[in-house]
Amino acid sequence: MLEKGILYLVPTPIGNLEDITLRALRILKEVDLIVCEDTRQTIKLLNNFQIKKPLLSFYTYNQSRRIPKIIEELENSKNLALVSDSGTPGISDPGYFLIKAAIENNIQVISLPGPNAVLTSLVASGLATNGFVFLGFLKRKPGKMRKELQRAGALGKTIVFYESPLRTKKTLSLCREVFPGGIKVVIARELTKKFEEFIRGSLDEVINRIKDREIKGEVVILIEPDENVKSKEIIDD
Repeated sequence: MLEKGILYLVPTPIGNLEDITLRALRILKEVDLIVCEDTRQTIKLLNNFQIKKPLLSFYTYNQSRRIPKIIEELENSKNLALVSDSGTPGISDPGYFLIKAAIENNIQVISLPGPNAVLTSLVASGLATNGFVFLGFLKRKPGKMRKELQRAGALGKTIVFYESPLRTKKTLSLCREVFPGGIKVVIARELTKKFEEFIRGSLDEVINRIKDREIKGEVVILIEPDENVKSKEIIDD
């Protein structure tokens, strides 16, 4: 009976290529196949470090038909690496479903530590780090988004979520409908890249600072609810 392969979860840089670990490079060189979101992005990383390995795309729209094939490869003693376009795989991406399937099939999953936009932004934000709530990408309907933020705010922990640069202003305006204008907010953008920026201040101050400028790059928004101030009551749309 063949021994099953291993699924390695390999974090990749969120901006600066120097952030990849020696262990991550070794695993990428040793595995039989690399499963990735976008082969065009991953090949750039591999080329930079002179790594040549077969790639298999795995993203939201093909995950249901890809998972059985990937599990079959693992069942046939192949070692695979799962990577996302940037950061740690499995966080707000379909890698979660593959990891879950591997565990259900008694396949060993080994997670490597490495780059992550959530923790990178949180520890440099200046907001409380003794507890936080990560929301991934917020729901797109305003009513559901408000409820999601209200529930998170009720926990009294720092809220962290991803956002598109094109929606950042609109999302912060919606936050103003949920939270008092005086709560602390941080926008972290282009983390580890040349134009990395942290925009810090009260919610009202941050909204005012970005109202006449264009927001570019990957964005993380962090909010520190005031434990002494309740969020506004939300009425369903």
